[in-house]
Amino acid sequence: MQNLNRTAFSGLLRLLIALAVLIFVPLGTLNYWQGWVFLTVFFVAALAITVYLMKKDPALLARRMRAGARAETEKNQKILLKLAEVVFVAIFVLSAIDTRFGWSVVPLYGVIGGDVLVATGFFIVFLVFKENTFASATIEVDTHQKIISTGPYALVRHPMYSGAIIMLLGVPLALGSLWGLALVVLMTALIVRRLRLEEDFLVEHLSGYQSYQQAVKYRLLPLCW
Repeated sequence: MQNLNRTAFSGLLRLLIALAVLIFVPLGTLNYWQGWVFLTVFFVAALAITVYLMKKDPALLARRMRAGARAETEKNQKILLKLAEVVFVAIFVLSAIDTRFGWSVVPLYGVIGGDVLVATGFFIVFLVFKENTFASATIEVDTHQKIISTGPYALVRHPMYSGAIIMLLGVPLALGSLWGLALVVLMTALIVRRLRLEEDFLVEHLSGYQSYQQAVKYRLLPLCW
């Protein structure tokens, strides 16, 4: 348990440092309050979720730490996640470069709104973790896994992806960039592709998933899709 917690904390710290590098190096200065506010919001939200999982669901924490292209077993998923990792990095770099050279201007309320979107995305992810102990970072089905149709899963079939997209939409705005949103559109397309592959997998391997699809019509956005 202690090893898991140490690994989780160190992983979160490394992520925070990596994000700081992606933001401040392209920007060429540390005098960038938008970046510091964003990192604070991101760190506090991620830390809160990590501590919650440490105390309430360490098994889920362990599952979530097995993430990324290397953790996937299917070739298509490996390729998809490698692309997503590149685009994720590019969102931060482009947003910082945009701000550095003044290609676009985001007013104060837009920056604050971006941070609110980031926090909202994290909150949705928290609700997912609270409801579903099987919310793995890879596409797999646990031996004892069952259909979850309560909480956010009563509204959409993939609330984790919904939260991720909301958070990603907030990132460029929080960093003062509009051009970064173009890459968020690309990332959303990758998420949708992953979602479709995941649904095909769940229909085949998770008993009752087709019935759940019929009961909950929407994948990402209630009343839309």
